Amino acid sequence: MRRFEDLIERQIAIFCEDNADLLAACTAAERAYDRAGADEAEERYAAFLELVEEGSEALADLRDTYASTLDPELASTYERTFDEEVARKLPAFGLGL
Repeated sequence: MRRFEDLIERQIAIFCEDNADLLAACTAAERAYDRAGADEAEERYAAFLELVEEGSEALADLRDTYASTLDPELASTYERTFDEEVARKLPAFGLGL
């Protein structure tokens, strides 16, 4: 198992628990976009992206706060691993990191 993997899994689990409403809103917004007609699609997609940006910023804050407690070399490894795990477990949010 790679370094930081357990920690990051716990951090992502806590993020998901603390932000359950945001995750549900993202799912609903994505579905609304998928169902939207051509006249509404752009507006629905923008609403989805706003929610994704909110989640990405919260995850980046979580990552950066912990990384600031590490020496620079370890911080770089942690940040890279965190970004990879978010992209794998929460793909919509991974693009913003």
